[in-house]
Amino acid sequence: MGKRLRIPAPVKVLSVFVLLYIFLIGIKFISISFGLFGDDFARQLVTFYSNPFCGLFTGILITSLVQSSSATTSLVVAFTASGLLPLESAIPMILGANVGSTITSLLVSFTFITRKDDFRRAFSAATMHDFFNIFAIIIFFPLEIAFHVIQKSALFLTDMFKNIGGVSVTSPLKYIIDPATDGVQHLLMDTWNLSSMISGIIMLVAAIIMVVFALVYLVKAMKSIVVNTTEKVVDRFLFRNTFTAFVLGMLLTAVIQSSAVTISMVVGMVAAGLLDLNRAFPYALGANIGTTITALLASLATLGSGSDSVAGTIGLTVAFCHLIFNVYGTIIFLPLRKIPIYAATKFGNLAAERKVVAVLFVILIFYVVPLGLIFLTR
Repeated sequence: MGKRLRIPAPVKVLSVFVLLYIFLIGIKFISISFGLFGDDFARQLVTFYSNPFCGLFTGILITSLVQSSSATTSLVVAFTASGLLPLESAIPMILGANVGSTITSLLVSFTFITRKDDFRRAFSAATMHDFFNIFAIIIFFPLEIAFHVIQKSALFLTDMFKNIGGVSVTSPLKYIIDPATDGVQHLLMDTWNLSSMISGIIMLVAAIIMVVFALVYLVKAMKSIVVNTTEKVVDRFLFRNTFTAFVLGMLLTAVIQSSAVTISMVVGMVAAGLLDLNRAFPYALGANIGTTITALLASLATLGSGSDSVAGTIGLTVAFCHLIFNVYGTIIFLPLRKIPIYAATKFGNLAAERKVVAVLFVILIFYVVPLGLIFLTR
């Protein structure tokens, strides 16, 4: 037998960055593809449903379709500012968007479905985020309907901050990912004149292939070059304690401007055995807050005068609603983290044994149940 080929460490490190780039482009493709054949449907849903329960499940469904809580928030702000949607109906949609935004990390976890132990850890990490959002909604949705706790808090903060300027923030990833994704979209729709639906399907298929390929080999590369080093870095620096993990999640998501990306990265780390749920949980809570910061800064920047001032103020209030929900949820469940972690661990074990349960969970929670309840409560 010949000697096993030894790949130099610099080549392995370079491969990690290349695979990460492929992974990020794949995630972006998912967002674009769902947007291409889901955006019109999302707009119709927003304009037709204002019942609080409809609003909640519409938020889940829209975000599941367009793969972006930011896109959902933007739609909600636009319709609220135009007077088509009252603030009371917008808030449940924002809460639903929080749940819907977790579908990306769930889909990423399915790339490990052929490896039982990796899938168990990955699915537990993804559903941990789901259980946090679901438990937080169980608490705050009734409180919002009865006492408007989120709305009152948001209006109070809006009144405090509406006279200050904001900052426009651009994700650095846009400069390295958008040229590739925009180029492919331009090729499909403008050069080849394909319809939005066909282009979306092609990009979705490409995204699935890219994400699966990137994650499979990214995990192998990480394990082969830096298992011991990575464990030391994770333990001593990045996830040393609850505070550092929380701040890392918040800052990284604020910079990248996508909790789907930052949490999906951690799902891969948990699957690889480099991180456990106890340290991933505060990171996910930080990412939840980080994803609201850029929207908040952007909404502050849009405050103007006249009609623009009205729209800007409403946008600021909606952004504060999103922030407040996540802050309140963090205050309650960071000390009680064992509850969502326990639920996610048990569910991950079940999903690893019966993979159909995992598939049904995604289909039912994000599509069948929201769509069914929307029409039942219409």
